[in-house]
Amino acid sequence: MTTHSVEDIKSESKRLRGSLLDSLADPVTGALRESDQTLIKYHGSYQQDDRDIRDERRRQKLEPAYQFMIRTRTPGGVVTPQQWLQLDAIATQHANHSLRITTRQAFQFHGVIKRELKATMQAINASLIDTLAACGDVNRNVMVAANPHESRVHAEVQAWAAKLSKHFLPNSRAYHEIWLDEELVAGSGEEEEPIYGNTYLPRKFKVAFAVPPTNDVDVFANDLGFIAIIEDGALAGFNVTIGGGMGATHGDAETWPRVANVIGFITPDQLINVATAVITTQRDLGNRAVRKRARFKYTIDDHGLEKIVAEIESRAGITLSPARAFVFDHNGDRLGWVQGEDSRWHLTLNLSAGRIADRPGTPHLTGLREIAKIHTGEFRMTGNQNLVIANVADSDRAAIDALVQAHALDDGLRNGTALARAAFACVALPTCGLAMAEAERYLPEFSEKIEPLLDKHGLRDAPILLRISGCPNGCSRPYLGEIALVGKAPGRYNLMLGADHRGQRLNTLYRENIAESEILDTLEPLFARYAGERGPGEGFGDFLHRSGVVALPNYPTHRQIPLELHA
Repeated sequence: MTTHSVEDIKSESKRLRGSLLDSLADPVTGALRESDQTLIKYHGSYQQDDRDIRDERRRQKLEPAYQFMIRTRTPGGVVTPQQWLQLDAIATQHANHSLRITTRQAFQFHGVIKRELKATMQAINASLIDTLAACGDVNRNVMVAANPHESRVHAEVQAWAAKLSKHFLPNSRAYHEIWLDEELVAGSGEEEEPIYGNTYLPRKFKVAFAVPPTNDVDVFANDLGFIAIIEDGALAGFNVTIGGGMGATHGDAETWPRVANVIGFITPDQLINVATAVITTQRDLGNRAVRKRARFKYTIDDHGLEKIVAEIESRAGITLSPARAFVFDHNGDRLGWVQGEDSRWHLTLNLSAGRIADRPGTPHLTGLREIAKIHTGEFRMTGNQNLVIANVADSDRAAIDALVQAHALDDGLRNGTALARAAFACVALPTCGLAMAEAERYLPEFSEKIEPLLDKHGLRDAPILLRISGCPNGCSRPYLGEIALVGKAPGRYNLMLGADHRGQRLNTLYRENIAESEILDTLEPLFARYAGERGPGEGFGDFLHRSGVVALPNYPTHRQIPLELHA
């Protein structure tokens, strides 16, 4: 597919309808027509195939084992126990008997075949969850801090995120017609899209809400971010951030990851107008000729931050106030039980790469099903692929704990190293078509291989942040890992080092295209130095910078969040 064919497909799609109905009805193939493979993303799904068996099927003169990934739209990653049970049933009836928590607080179903696709979509919608705009060149799932320190403020921020998510939904009724059998009405295919226009955005767009002191959403990795400013226990407003993004292309100097700029402060009542101004600025000024340069970060870099901020202010009809001070302690999850200001309890479970399935000795899918049957609060997915059993009364903790222990859901809390508990990875092989190397399947193995090195140097409990990505596109936000493996080829990775533990500084390429043995041999002496030379409370990435092992990467617009903002 050529770069500009995507723009043509969007323009000619009849507001995201294309020929999807015909593609779905075609019994000859398990695939969709090429243009419809683009359009179905806007409906929350990707066409994939099982790459583990691709060569064998080719030898047998069979088409690839086509299947579909479906992603939910769940602002802030919040679902009720009843919704959990419904999603669990979908996973076992229509998908591959697993749920997967994404790095954007959504669920992904894998392994859905074409003839089950519509039934699966209908079942998701029956749970009062949808998949509309979960993928495609539109605003994606809106992230929100998952494990609150201040429950009342968190609820307020969550409400704003849900409002923004709804505001940015496409107006097209294509989703409802194709999947939910809504009757066509006059004007179908010609709906007005006042925010997105005729060809939607140049590329995907990501929004996150952070609630200091925890940056668990990696707000600076998003196109648009809102940092909640709490004064006297109340939500005063938000610092606005723009221009974050993780995607890059190996060997292409015209692409790079980027942390966002903090451009000013707004009050809550200004949020919708400012967000709309940001997204329409990207709609009109973003690069539609070169897709790999189409993200908002490049729009800012190409036009200049000052011009883009002026455009946003003009469209919103406001002048941004100076950014207010904030403090981020870290960008991980607070695992285990935490009590909120309302005396309710929240249990954050550590789940390897967000995959929830029944495996020998770890029946996690069954365990969470049983918890959902008795839980009266809600479930919250985190941006680090973990799960919060939220809003638990003190009297209900014992029953939850019993089920957690019975189904080994506490394995991730009790076992392994602090590095393993904080690590996460993208799906990669066998289903992601972009993957160059393993990620999700390799994470437990690599964590196990690195454990003896950590033990040797007394670093078992050192909270070092590891992220693994199967390709440079950055779904696991690898460029914000103190240690990151970015796939180059099967069994080979770029080793990135030196991000900080707050998500405010990118890492740097340290070794290129190396295998596991070389990675471990490279890390071992660095662990030794860190153990012997680190300062009190000094993170691994901070130590590597202070000691001169790594420097800031030489990206054309590289920057880090100014320290004065969190002094």
